[in-house]
Amino acid sequence: MKVSEKMTRTVRIASPDDTIQHAASAMAESDAGALPVGKDDRLVGMVTDRDIAVRAVAQGKGVDTRVSEVMTQDIKYCFEDDDLDQVASNMGQQQVRRLPVMNREKRLVGILSLGDIAFGEGPQPAGEALSGVSRPGGARSQTGGTGSAHSR
Repeated sequence: MKVSEKMTRTVRIASPDDTIQHAASAMAESDAGALPVGKDDRLVGMVTDRDIAVRAVAQGKGVDTRVSEVMTQDIKYCFEDDDLDQVASNMGQQQVRRLPVMNREKRLVGILSLGDIAFGEGPQPAGEALSGVSRPGGARSQTGGTGSAHSR
């Protein structure tokens, strides 16, 4: 199965110049924990609810802080024609819960989450990814980036 068969195609995009309050509101409206950050028709980062909590609120930054100050710039992503099982395995190894999905021209076409993988696929690929994501330690950190199949 390909990533394109399970990904969410409707994705809200934040601007690096948006405030974290605007990004948080967009996440709430979309019932999402992350937003891709785009500028000039290119993906330049990801901002998560955790980024806002740890890199802004915990540091005493205000609601007018720009997304660019708290987003993860080291973007990991997958391609829409990648094999879903392989991407799920990579998500577990790299400890990420969601990935932007790109076409081969490196344009954002969706987002893939653990929930997307789990819905209708049964326990195997989602379980492997979840056990990796839930493992303590690893490449993820409170102040650093995430990882998966491909890097920007």
